[in-house]
Amino acid sequence: MKKVKEILGGIWKLYVFIWFTLLLLLLYPFYLMFLLNEKHFNKGFRLLRFHTGLLMYLSGIIVSVKNRHYIKKGQPYVITPNHSSFLDIIILYQTFPQYFVFMGKKSLATIPIFSIFFKKMNITVDRRSARDGKRSVDRCGLELDKGHSVVMFPEGTISANVPEMLKFKNGAFKLAIEKQVPIIPITFFTNHKRLEMAGLFSGKAGPGIAKAVIHEPIPTKGMTEEDLVPLRDKVYKIINDELLAYTSR
Repeated sequence: MKKVKEILGGIWKLYVFIWFTLLLLLLYPFYLMFLLNEKHFNKGFRLLRFHTGLLMYLSGIIVSVKNRHYIKKGQPYVITPNHSSFLDIIILYQTFPQYFVFMGKKSLATIPIFSIFFKKMNITVDRRSARDGKRSVDRCGLELDKGHSVVMFPEGTISANVPEMLKFKNGAFKLAIEKQVPIIPITFFTNHKRLEMAGLFSGKAGPGIAKAVIHEPIPTKGMTEEDLVPLRDKVYKIINDELLAYTSR
């Protein structure tokens, strides 16, 4: 039975990939107009929300989000979700309605056509290079100065044992303290069930509900570098406690 589910999941992955590619090709001329000029980035972001929402609908994924009321209009945040699936990035556009940019690994910018999202709008980082890491964090700081929220996955990559999280890195919390902007944790519960990081015909994959909780923002005003580790550990505990409570049901 498990293998049958994995085969069906593989067919679903192909179906989603085909729709993803078709929609991207259809909308690509508009992305070219919106994402190569900063004054149109908001239009590009709205198009991304439409694009990802349509893809979720066609894929049979229903995004369920709690606590959107915590998001204050015009307030920039450092957004720190747990990272459990490639779907996290797509579902973020349906989770967080205000304009944001996110930091992603440098290899994403090498994918043909898809690279348009990383030419100017979003931020790439080569985690093997300290110099590039600093450049990326500096760019995140500039975005916060403009009033734009920034998404940073504090694990840095996807755990091999999802939903168990990896140890959090310091970057997101250091940035939030330096810029004195709130941290807003997000817990993704089921993204790894919708698309598990495995081969085409292995691992969990399929339609269903993608559940997320937006947690109360944590202010950083008055915090210094001495507060970095306690802040990091607090955010880890908030997200992890939600995951443990969900998996123990």
